[in-house]
Amino acid sequence: MAIAKAERLMNLALCLLGTRRPLSKRELRDSIEAYVETFRPGNGGAGSDDSFNRMFERDKDDLRELGLVIETVESLDGEIGYLARRDSNRLPPITLDAEEAAALGLAAKVWQQARLAGAASGALQKLRAAGLPEDVDPYEAHGALEPRIPVHEAAFEPLMLACRDRRPVMFDYRKATAARPEPRNVEPWALECWRGHWYLAGFDRDRGAERVFRLSRITGRVRSRGASFTVPVPDVVTVRETVASWAGETADRSALIRLRTDAGYPLRAKATAVRELGDGWDELEIPYGHGLDAWLVEFGPDVVVLDPAELRADVVDRLRAVAKG
Repeated sequence: MAIAKAERLMNLALCLLGTRRPLSKRELRDSIEAYVETFRPGNGGAGSDDSFNRMFERDKDDLRELGLVIETVESLDGEIGYLARRDSNRLPPITLDAEEAAALGLAAKVWQQARLAGAASGALQKLRAAGLPEDVDPYEAHGALEPRIPVHEAAFEPLMLACRDRRPVMFDYRKATAARPEPRNVEPWALECWRGHWYLAGFDRDRGAERVFRLSRITGRVRSRGASFTVPVPDVVTVRETVASWAGETADRSALIRLRTDAGYPLRAKATAVRELGDGWDELEIPYGHGLDAWLVEFGPDVVVLDPAELRADVVDRLRAVAKG
């Protein structure tokens, strides 16, 4: 009878925690009953080294996902060994009052519509095991609050993992002014939600500079690269400030545009003055800052720039580039 995976993982964790020196794969294979039973010689071909290596790597990844810190150590003769030091896997006592527990509960509820829902729930379970009072309901005190962060883009999860693991990625990205997507080679730094949209900040290797990407414009699959980062990650990554700057949020002057009636509501929300022109058009005065031309192009034929002349020229140039493909 096969030994349950949960028991196998527990035995592997106890073995790694109980050793004072790194244990090789061979030693772990010979010490853990599940491995001995499954990979004994003559067991229908299941005893191959490749099969054991695959199972061991999966088990090791599962334990790390559960929070166990497993170290990989290379001996003087080049043999790889593994151990989990107790001091690296021991949490200090955790004491939370009702308000702190409620804050954690609200933070977990934020992700209930995302792929992180399982991780958030698991984190709360670990906190309960570490000392979160059983009689404290993290949701009850603020039950009327329903915080949500929508995550609909398929690129979110692989980019989140790449940011966490410091792994470069490649993806196809379609700029607002481009007719087709272009490949991007990026070292991802941080993800942030701003005004209902997710953005990735990172170092664009091909352009040799920091860039911010809107996840909804990433097409196809995000592919991980095996190489390491080539530039240091900044201590503070100002995603919102960068996006706001490109969106014209830091404007210091005004632009005058014509906008079709019942169109361009984001532009109307930013307008400092609106005048009805008739014949299906309105005249708007909006803040003008860096990146406004790229934003106006998104509205296509519903927008006509009246002033200033350089903004009108920039918008026309972008539209011509899109038309040329």
